[in-house]
Amino acid sequence: MWRQANWDEKPIFKLSSYGKPTFLFSDTAEFEKEVGSADNLIPKVIARSEAPKIPNISEVEVIRHFTRLSQMSYGVDLGPVPLGSCTMKYNPKVCEELANDEGITDLHPYQDESTVQGILEILYLLQKWLAEITGMDECCLQPPAGASGEFTGALMIRKYHLDRGEGFRNEMIIPDNAHGSNPASAAMAGFKVVRIPTSNSGEVDLDALKAVLGDRTAGIMLTNPNTLGIFESRIVEIASEVHKVGGILYYDGANLNGILGIARPGDMGFDLVHLNVHKTFSAPHGGGGPGAGVICAKGELTDYLPVPNVGFDGTKYFLNYSKRKSIGKISQFYGNVIPLVKAFIYLLSLGPNIREVCEVAVLNTNYFIKLIDGVRGVSIPYGKGRFRKHEVVISFEDLLKDTGINAEEVAKALIDKGVYAPTIYFPLIVNEAHMIEFTESETMENIELYAKVYREIVEEAYKDPAKLRNCPENTSITRLDLGLANHPLTRSPDFKFLGRLKGAVRSDI
Repeated sequence: MWRQANWDEKPIFKLSSYGKPTFLFSDTAEFEKEVGSADNLIPKVIARSEAPKIPNISEVEVIRHFTRLSQMSYGVDLGPVPLGSCTMKYNPKVCEELANDEGITDLHPYQDESTVQGILEILYLLQKWLAEITGMDECCLQPPAGASGEFTGALMIRKYHLDRGEGFRNEMIIPDNAHGSNPASAAMAGFKVVRIPTSNSGEVDLDALKAVLGDRTAGIMLTNPNTLGIFESRIVEIASEVHKVGGILYYDGANLNGILGIARPGDMGFDLVHLNVHKTFSAPHGGGGPGAGVICAKGELTDYLPVPNVGFDGTKYFLNYSKRKSIGKISQFYGNVIPLVKAFIYLLSLGPNIREVCEVAVLNTNYFIKLIDGVRGVSIPYGKGRFRKHEVVISFEDLLKDTGINAEEVAKALIDKGVYAPTIYFPLIVNEAHMIEFTESETMENIELYAKVYREIVEEAYKDPAKLRNCPENTSITRLDLGLANHPLTRSPDFKFLGRLKGAVRSDI
């Protein structure tokens, strides 16, 4: 599979032995002749009483140790990372290389605007391009992450209603298949979260929506395609109903990969859009971050965007603080510029071919669905027979009933086979869920291999379920005690036990 490594790598201190220094120092006599004895240079009050415990290890062993550790890691450069709704796509190296040019990395946020016209032009063009892609009037690149973009949108909705003398609008409607950060962002902005159910078709239950709409409605937060990978076919009607009562439509852009270049949230009736450039536009995600959560708006809501955004007066680019109704700053300076530059390069390289991103991502998802169709113990709930967009949620509820093997144990078996496990147990409305998104990055062969591994695991579950309950075994730390991991004691900084390292208690971390 994709992951090949020596799982028994020892800590560097255990590789150490006296007499194997990494560096060879020249005669200290010349040093002391120039600057004096080290004993005289270091004040006794801060001098060590004994030598520091630094590993004694040769240079070649240092290199090999850290190279082996890197081989134990897994990332999108090694194989698929199909985390549903996280859109973990490959990060083109041209974006990495150009964004790390010293002409960008050496810039300082306190420089005069006249000295940073190049980076301001990049950000200005990115604002314009993202506004066009989403069907919005204006974008601000300042929010530093996706959840920050959501929170920014929620704050804009709140201030918009307050300015209109409608502070009583304190309810934010959120579908039960929404991303978990949506209700959190709404609640942090001071809204009461109103949950509405998903219909059997996998879309928003329109009758349930109409039942909760009213004078207290501030807006609705949803994404399209939704978290099940299903396009909300009645989105125009949803927009009409929400607008009819004075509410705002907010679009969570985590799933934009499913419609990129083909459909625009603004044309569906959305008033606000947040985007994750570390998802759709291929800047690194998660541990490879930081991200950037662009917020876009149309109509009156553009007045509430954070400041500054980048303006252009026909001669020069400048940071524009002139929005009178702005909610203010969301992050220091101008957000995370390096990921924004990577998104700019990604878009510049694709140009008008950007819709192929969506087309291939959707094709990959539905090809995978075809490959696992009919596998015993596996089902695809909601929207029976419907094509999915960028992602699909499969359920192992039947497998659990038949064999006692649950979705978590299937995920651990995937890891054991060198395959990165997808998002599990989400969305919460799907029992024993695996949420899978290959994006446009993956080849047909990789998708076929992934489906093959799933089939093998399911077959093993029906033949010998006890074997799967020991997974993972081919990893540096084997199966964790989840009950102990959730115990309050484990939150103590003095608690050492994390799991088992090849059968031995891991007490050296």
